[in-house]
Amino acid sequence: MTTTSAVRFLDRTTPPHIATLVLLAGIAAMNMSVFLPSLPAMAAHFQADYSVMQLAVSGYLGVTAALQLVIGPISDRYGRRPVILGCLAIFLVATLGCMFAPSVEVFLVFRMMQGVVAVGLVLSRAVVRDMYPMNEAASMIGYVTMGMALVPMVAPMIGGALDQAFGWRAAFIFLFLSGASILAMAWADQGETAETRPTSFAAQVRDYPELLTSRRFWGYVAASAFASGAFFGFLGGAPLVASEVFGLSPLWAGIGFGAPAIGYAVGNFLSGRYSARFGVNRMILAGTIIVTTGMGISLLLILVGLKTAFLFFAFCCTVGLGNGLVIPNAAAGMLSVRPHLAGTASGLGSAFMIGGGAAMAAITGTLLDLSQSAAPLVAVMFTTSALALASVLYVIRRERQVTAA
Repeated sequence: MTTTSAVRFLDRTTPPHIATLVLLAGIAAMNMSVFLPSLPAMAAHFQADYSVMQLAVSGYLGVTAALQLVIGPISDRYGRRPVILGCLAIFLVATLGCMFAPSVEVFLVFRMMQGVVAVGLVLSRAVVRDMYPMNEAASMIGYVTMGMALVPMVAPMIGGALDQAFGWRAAFIFLFLSGASILAMAWADQGETAETRPTSFAAQVRDYPELLTSRRFWGYVAASAFASGAFFGFLGGAPLVASEVFGLSPLWAGIGFGAPAIGYAVGNFLSGRYSARFGVNRMILAGTIIVTTGMGISLLLILVGLKTAFLFFAFCCTVGLGNGLVIPNAAAGMLSVRPHLAGTASGLGSAFMIGGGAAMAAITGTLLDLSQSAAPLVAVMFTTSALALASVLYVIRRERQVTAA
């Protein structure tokens, strides 16, 4: 395990600085959200139905989930640095393709290729686990994702302003420039942290049952997937709710989309500050209770007729706050079940998290096509939050059984 005292900024012979990890995770988060205010304009430009254009969210998340099944094991085998640099280079090519796509079909192909940038989400966490033990890793992942939370908070605002001023392609120009800058920073600072093994993939796969048969691992995965499902459902449905239900402009919609990120930043700060003291399970439990309660109250208010944009986006802050407690702690938990397979665990856990998010985004997009209310979206977010709460209660019960035995 790498020692933190060895870290030197912009020295690729040492582990990466936390700023590099924050930016790597941040570019992946930015790619999900910066163009959301432009979805209606993009649908009009390509003369496509909103449900087709929304594949830029749900389809992208599905491809991202599949890619993470590969990214993690490859990084365990060959190292974090080459995988990160290669994926960022592919991301830049795909972003150019999105900018110049002549049709919605070509756009969606390049949009799916952009999914390789998920390497930042997967491997920033694996790098932290390479460097720290479990509870300390949860704190460090909390700090990494707290910095990352600033990106989805400001990215939709930037995207909305760029759309209003220059058109939808401006958001992708911004993505390209950001990605190029982060690739240069990773090249200069990303030292290798994984202990690469000379074994074959077949030998590596034989180790996987250690991980895949762990009920605690799957409990952490389920808690993370269901909790984040509320957020990804928000990503899939909020653009249509903002424009069609509440009549917001792209700029104000972008500001609204940043609401969960405010809560997410606070939640990640609390994770960074208190995970080592209280342990990952208590932090996950607190987070799932917050999300479930917030979405339950929001749904009740809508059903009794209180249907304002302010209330809708305000209660979505609880999704961010809860996820800020759940995701870094669940990640540390799943990565610590079998530390020598941290990259694989991170990739598999993220695949289920993002795959569940793709399903939530697709479901909410379909439901909202049939409704002129925010109620279906909030109902989906409440349901998946309640399932996250049930998942962490299972983990706690299982841990008590193991301890008692």
